Amino acid sequence: MTEMKGRKIFGGKAAGQALVTKQDISFYGGCDPETGEIVEKGHELEGQSVSGKILVFPTGKGSTVGSYVLYALKKAGKAPLGIINTSTDPVVAVGCIISEIPAIDQIEIENISSGQKLKIDADNGVVSIV
Repeated sequence: MTEMKGRKIFGGKAAGQALVTKQDISFYGGCDPETGEIVEKGHELEGQSVSGKILVFPTGKGSTVGSYVLYALKKAGKAPLGIINTSTDPVVAVGCIISEIPAIDQIEIENISSGQKLKIDADNGVVSIV
């Protein structure tokens, strides 16, 4: 098991399959809040759902409404189980806090691949590849 230490954005624990992109994500306009599907044209994850996954991406981009899209995803039962970033921007941070999604940043996401089983202990800022 490989462990990486980062910074807690919002606490909690989660375990699940990684969904990884090297591209930044805009939740507002880039992610369908009812399905969890990435709908941004040309995005590396276009057509894939963030629902029930540990979502791994560099940072967020776009409108502050993105925080509320994360909240809508949570209310619809379509949110990611956890979020791992290189650097969490304020929009994603607020979205994780209001939606109670465990989140960690300052992680070298290049070491994580889609499909890997991850455990997040956001209270201690630890990401484990199982």
